[in-house]
Amino acid sequence: MSRRVCVIGGGSSGLTSIKSCLDEGLEPTCFESSDDIGGLWRFKENPEADRASIYHSVIINTSKEMMCFSDFPIPAHFPNYMHNSLIMDYFRMYAEHFQLTKHIRFQIRVLQVKPRPDFSRSGQWDVETENKKGEKEKHIFDAVMICIGHHCHPNLPLHDFPGIDKFKGQYFHSRDYKTAEEWRGKRVVVIGIGNSGGDIAVELSRVTKQVFLSTRRGAWILNRVGQQGVPMDFQLNRLKNPLTKNKINQRFNHSLYSLQPKHSQHPTVNDELPNRILSGTVQVKPNIRRLQGSSIEFDDGTVEDNIDLVVFATGYNFSFPFLPSNMLPVSGNKANLYKYMFPPGLERPTLVVIGLVQPLGAIMPISEMQARWATRVFKGLNKLPSMDCMLKDIKHKEETIAKRYVTSQRHTIQVDYIDYMDQIAYQVGARPSLLRLLLRDPGVWLCVLLGPCTPYQYRLRGPGQWDGARQAILTTWDRMAGALKTRPSDIPEPKQRSLPLTLTVGAAALALGYYWNIHNHPSLLIALDPTTWQDKIKPYLPVLW
Repeated sequence: MSRRVCVIGGGSSGLTSIKSCLDEGLEPTCFESSDDIGGLWRFKENPEADRASIYHSVIINTSKEMMCFSDFPIPAHFPNYMHNSLIMDYFRMYAEHFQLTKHIRFQIRVLQVKPRPDFSRSGQWDVETENKKGEKEKHIFDAVMICIGHHCHPNLPLHDFPGIDKFKGQYFHSRDYKTAEEWRGKRVVVIGIGNSGGDIAVELSRVTKQVFLSTRRGAWILNRVGQQGVPMDFQLNRLKNPLTKNKINQRFNHSLYSLQPKHSQHPTVNDELPNRILSGTVQVKPNIRRLQGSSIEFDDGTVEDNIDLVVFATGYNFSFPFLPSNMLPVSGNKANLYKYMFPPGLERPTLVVIGLVQPLGAIMPISEMQARWATRVFKGLNKLPSMDCMLKDIKHKEETIAKRYVTSQRHTIQVDYIDYMDQIAYQVGARPSLLRLLLRDPGVWLCVLLGPCTPYQYRLRGPGQWDGARQAILTTWDRMAGALKTRPSDIPEPKQRSLPLTLTVGAAALALGYYWNIHNHPSLLIALDPTTWQDKIKPYLPVLW
């Protein structure tokens, strides 16, 4: 009999978890509390309880080639940065193509998940659910995948803002913001400079009399448009990280704009905020000291009067209310999870959390990679380390974050996209082998090493290998450019910069020499004829910027 897996949540993490179960021959049943797929990305005019809710204009801040599932590229004609409605279109295509929807039970809420009495032997779970009529049902599952994300409960820290209870204007959390028009001609304060805070401040500033953007620490602001007009995240690869302070300040001086933070923190992606600050429609202010009537005093002593609205773009808290309270406690938006996935104290590794990370990049490929690993753990094909090893890994992760980032709920689940993807892919056996690619397919090797770290790289080998991965990697730039070339033009395109061939060959020689030295493999020195290799690699050089 196939193992039955309970998937909680039908958003992007839930969809790819269903598919991963099917790929491994497992039997998934997904419980989705709403009436549709999509989770965070499904726009609804009226927010639902204990769910994130987006505003109408939301556009994703990672490009389509970096956010897609690894064996299902987004159509070439879709824009590089997609509106939330197009993301929903893509999710529906994905669900239809892999026939996922038939495994989802909609408008079913999970009330309780607890280990069965014989859990130490069976690893099974008792799951209780409730439908929209209030009818309850009990189930037995062999494994559980929690895919509810981390945008669960709005964080509204009213106790930190003296006088808010007597504020004469209106205030609400950013999840309740939908459009700017009703605030035309008003004076607004937005608290928080994350992605939502920046977006809402910019959008409101087009119609309001004045927007004040209140931030305790400032933020680094990234632009979706990178060098030479390509998506910014195309510049992140295995050898180069252009997101240094000096590079970010080349666009505009963050200190001059009252934005530069003292400490490292997760950057904010916003194309228009510097222009809005420059034009004065957005003024950057420090933290709020107190509210009095319709006036707001800031920490620097300045006071702004006649404020009509305060928007709390102060993030979300997450929790697992259906689990026993001692199984996975959450404190300060932190949960003890090995690789942000597995509770280390379980006798059987049949419970996993998918998508509980905050990357500089898209969550979809990470959730997919996590699900690929988890389903193989469920089947016994991959083993987890001992509890002591997992706890040491968790502690090391926390210490690393503490050294790198300012203490904040925003940074408790922070990961570096490429490093984390490689870690999980290694567990699966799907991490790309650069040496193998260099010897067998130098064109793809060059794209993997120096091109954007697309999800397709993790389908080149190992379990879940996809025959279309190689072609998807080689045509990444074509799909990026295809969405931009919407008007015929006789004007020749500027010549793209390519890596000097001697530099590329030199890098390859160094890699081979290193491998030969540590493995004493002289045969490698004759495995690759330089002339033949140069001929193979030349066609791929012009596509790298």
